[in-house]
Amino acid sequence: MQRQILVKDIMTQDVIFVTPDTQVPDIASLLNKYKISGVPVVDNGKILGIVTEEDLIIRTAIIDTPHVFSLFDSVFYFGKKKEFEKELTSVLATNASELMTAHVLTIDETATVQDLATLMMKKDINPVPVVNANGELSGIVSRSDIIRLMALEEEAGSKE
Repeated sequence: MQRQILVKDIMTQDVIFVTPDTQVPDIASLLNKYKISGVPVVDNGKILGIVTEEDLIIRTAIIDTPHVFSLFDSVFYFGKKKEFEKELTSVLATNASELMTAHVLTIDETATVQDLATLMMKKDINPVPVVNANGELSGIVSRSDIIRLMALEEEAGSKE
């Protein structure tokens, strides 16, 4: 029986992260320099959020404004109000705390790679911070880590 590969077996342990005050251009530089798709926002060892390529790219996208009208002191929106608010916030952000996605999905380091892949596909997230049993940041995984594992397994299988 073959052993299940765990997230801790493929994760990057030396996590590049930013603080809430890190400026947006500095975040872009880090992603480019290290060829990574996102960085956790960390303060005193606690994960506060994550900034991804998507968060940065949305800053240059064309914003679809929802149609708004007022009736009897109530405001009604037609369109994607939530997406519009995220796009507007991204455009105006100057630092990580303003740009980050605050609701961060993490995965335990003892989860399987299959669990990781399922989470990434179901929730459309990349990268995923990895936490230990105490909930502390212990690593990070991305789609490229799973692809690298697949390639290594294919190479090992072809040599047998």
